[in-house]
Amino acid sequence: MAAQEPSPPSSLEGNKPGFPKKILANNLEDKHLCNSCQKILRRPLQAQCGHRFCSFCFNKIVSSGPQNCSACIKEDLFEEPTSVLKQGGAFPDNAARREVEALAAVCPNEGCTWTGTIKEFEASHEGNCDFMIILCPSCKELMRANEQERHNERECPERTLNCKYCKEPFLLKNIKAHDEICPKYPMICEGCAKKKIPREKYVDHIKFCSKFKAPCRFHVVGCDTSVEKEKIHDHERQCSYEHLNLLLHFIMGIKSEKTKVAELSRRCQELELKVSTFENIVCVLNREMERSCTTMEAYNRQHRLDQDKIEILNNKVRQLERTVSLRDLSIVEMEGKMREMSAATYDGIFVWKISDFTKKRQDAVAGRAPAMFSPAFYTSKYGYKMCLRIYLNGDGTGRGTHLSLFFVVMRGHSDALLKWPFNQKVTLMLLDQNNREHIIDAFRPDISSSSFQRPVSDMNIASGCPLFCSLSKLDSKNSYIRDDTIFIKAIVDLTGL
Repeated sequence: MAAQEPSPPSSLEGNKPGFPKKILANNLEDKHLCNSCQKILRRPLQAQCGHRFCSFCFNKIVSSGPQNCSACIKEDLFEEPTSVLKQGGAFPDNAARREVEALAAVCPNEGCTWTGTIKEFEASHEGNCDFMIILCPSCKELMRANEQERHNERECPERTLNCKYCKEPFLLKNIKAHDEICPKYPMICEGCAKKKIPREKYVDHIKFCSKFKAPCRFHVVGCDTSVEKEKIHDHERQCSYEHLNLLLHFIMGIKSEKTKVAELSRRCQELELKVSTFENIVCVLNREMERSCTTMEAYNRQHRLDQDKIEILNNKVRQLERTVSLRDLSIVEMEGKMREMSAATYDGIFVWKISDFTKKRQDAVAGRAPAMFSPAFYTSKYGYKMCLRIYLNGDGTGRGTHLSLFFVVMRGHSDALLKWPFNQKVTLMLLDQNNREHIIDAFRPDISSSSFQRPVSDMNIASGCPLFCSLSKLDSKNSYIRDDTIFIKAIVDLTGL
């Protein structure tokens, strides 16, 4: 059995994009297309997401780092990490490669009748077709490959020729320039009419050629006659008068020019004097500029020093502002503690005055401030620390219908000396400001509840009466609210303490 032919080198190298679609002799199927260049697959690679790419196209995509697969995005199948293309994240799809290389192909170049498979096209025809359109590297003209030799030899305006005289190469467009400098170019002597004198020997020829016409020695003073060397003396004898006349005019011209030169010299001296004056002025200005620069530099140094001092003072001001702010916070905290201490009682009886009742009730209904805490009060100076919590629009089962009042055990400084759980009877009262009919509720703590254990945070969970007082009773005409103020009273039974 014959050994299987190896794939063409270009296919293995993967340094070309896909094949053009028009090389297929039959209908094109989408599975044979690269998902990047949309041409027929060349050395296909299959990515983890299942899409196929030319080896060249895939390496180009991932050369700048991992990229999202555009085909997955277009088909709405994107899923990380399989849809992310990265170096080493694809494998050669040999089955697809064999399928593509077996497809029937035709040459896409106009006029070429070649047929075969894509594998044969890549191995032997691609890049070697006589009808392939190529670009002349010299003149950039397009032509068929089989016309290149004729173009290079006869038609290209940028082609190189060899001089038939000196054999040196030159570009066609420079032929005239070369003829003017070619050392072997044939010259014709204007005197003796001798032909084919190489340019490099022409100067030597005319030195000794008696027939060569040379300019008269008096041409510098105006004689325009050119005569043969053997007749130069006859010309000078015959034209001596004209030569003397030309020489006289020339000398007179020199004398006139001498006068002009003297005038120009005088003007130059005047200009030199003015330039000297200007130079002195410039020197004075330069000295003034140097003094000004020195003064400006001193001002700049002082300005920088002043800026540094200002920055130091600004830093001190900021430090003082921070210190004042901390002091203000300390004062506010101390004032709060003093208010708390002034409102605190140490006999287990506490009266809580709640003013601006209407506004606070509206805040509770709107949810801005549903609950309020009273200041702390104590059973004795070193006793239990407690406070009240009130919901002016109710809480839990009393929300929206009742005023809810709760008792809260707080963490105090002397908790370690007290008996736990808290087990003292608590009486809560809404005071009738006419001292007739107070609203009273009392309870004895449930010692199994966490509300009455020794606090481990600032305060325990509140416990009390969610249905303490009906809101309708408060809304009716009564003496519980007077001057927009109510009073809540708490009594802790001190028996056994």
